[in-house]
Amino acid sequence: MKKTTILLLFIILISGCSGEDNFRGNPNLPNLNFRLQLDLSLPEYNNLQFPGNHFVTYNYGVKGIVVYNLNGNQLVAFELSDPNHPPSDCSAMTVEGVIASCGCDTNKYNIITGELSEGEGKYTMKPYRVQRSGNIVEVWN
Repeated sequence: MKKTTILLLFIILISGCSGEDNFRGNPNLPNLNFRLQLDLSLPEYNNLQFPGNHFVTYNYGVKGIVVYNLNGNQLVAFELSDPNHPPSDCSAMTVEGVIASCGCDTNKYNIITGELSEGEGKYTMKPYRVQRSGNIVEVWN
């Protein structure tokens, strides 16, 4: 009886694991590996030292990355390809204030939370990992 219970638990555990993870996450955005370092002592990134400021680069990620300073210590970063469209010429978003806008339609996203604030879609902006060590901000996937 004990062996049967252990075998049954093992089968349940193995069947719950799957090598195919495509059903989770966003099918519109590929997972790219990158690491971006920003030195806040350089003039190009200096504004990121202060709360409420952001930095945009279109050289990393799928269509670009926005990094936003929440409170002076905490930063967030999001992908700038509209998560509700496959990547295309118009899916790169532009940032004005705290709103990222898609050129394909009327979708607008809040760059503080990544949530859809206007338009239609089921996905939020794709977040990236951010770590700050002194004047160095590192963003990666």
